[in-house]
Amino acid sequence: MSALRGSSVALIIGLVISPSLSAQSSVQAVALPDSALKVTYAAFVDGYYAYDFNRPPTFDRSFTTQAARHNEFNVNLAFVEAKLEARGLRGRLALQAGTSVQSNYAGEPRNGIVSGPELARFIQEAVVGVRVGSDVWIDGGIFFSHIGMEGFVSRDNLLYTRSLVADFSPYYESGVKGSWRVTPALSAQVAIVNGWQIISESNSAKSAGVRLDYAPSANATFSYYNYLGDEAPDTALQSRYRFYQGAGIKVGSATGPQLVAEFDYGTERRGSGRTRSSWHGGMLAGRYQATSVAVLVARVERYVDADQTIVATGTPDGLRASGASVGVDVAPQPRVQWRTEFRGLRDRHAVFMRRGNVPSAADAVIVSSLALTF
Repeated sequence: MSALRGSSVALIIGLVISPSLSAQSSVQAVALPDSALKVTYAAFVDGYYAYDFNRPPTFDRSFTTQAARHNEFNVNLAFVEAKLEARGLRGRLALQAGTSVQSNYAGEPRNGIVSGPELARFIQEAVVGVRVGSDVWIDGGIFFSHIGMEGFVSRDNLLYTRSLVADFSPYYESGVKGSWRVTPALSAQVAIVNGWQIISESNSAKSAGVRLDYAPSANATFSYYNYLGDEAPDTALQSRYRFYQGAGIKVGSATGPQLVAEFDYGTERRGSGRTRSSWHGGMLAGRYQATSVAVLVARVERYVDADQTIVATGTPDGLRASGASVGVDVAPQPRVQWRTEFRGLRDRHAVFMRRGNVPSAADAVIVSSLALTF
């Protein structure tokens, strides 16, 4: 996805060096015993079938990255990973494929020859971190975004599909970040990145963001995050600064009821003048452990982008969508997830496309997924 600069290439190469060579170089450099360095490997496969009741003519489902294809058995996400942990050193290399990857990286900019989504979409993370203080880390490379309460990997979220506010904010970033555990309850992160969910640069500017997570107890976390960057190309006469911020809360335990909520708000300077566009979105999701192997999940959501800053619909009021989801997750074994979900969306205008290229104000999908972690 990007013209991987020399530093990023070095990070990737460093992770793919064999564990034995990594261990030897670590021992020689800092005289650590072999037990101080640990390399682990894992993989994840998420296959699915989705039926969109609008029956989109091209089989591509709009306004989503998860369950991106209609009436088709396919792989939503598959990845393999290698993680390195040592005294003062850490890293992760994860390579991925799937329809969610194709959908999520479709907007990756192409700027120059060594650029674009063809290669970079296969890199989920390629990041190396160095500890520079007792509770301070510096990480660099391609890594998951610091924004939002829902992540890209399906198994890590309460529901299988993603809310609109998650799908239209960054899942990944490329740059450098600093992480600091200020107190046992408070952690902070500062990131300097190429831009809004991009690996290849789209202009000469860099963007920045902050995340704060406060966990007063083991069952409650409050989060705040933001992003500031110029989204205008270098050829533009005026800057187009985007400021995005959000807050979220996560309460509950892994084996009991859980609630996750967030509300995000963004503004961006328009192409001319001093006026600014704005958009916002939010969601509330819940989880209830019905039996030892079955979980009930639900979500309500709202997303408004009237100025079409993030989502281009071509309709007079942009995207003004509300939605609801319900689902059942079954885990017959700890490494297996069978997830089934029904999701419905409605907009005041006909922004969804159904069979025959007929616009519709509503959309609904039922999806069933079988995932394995190994």
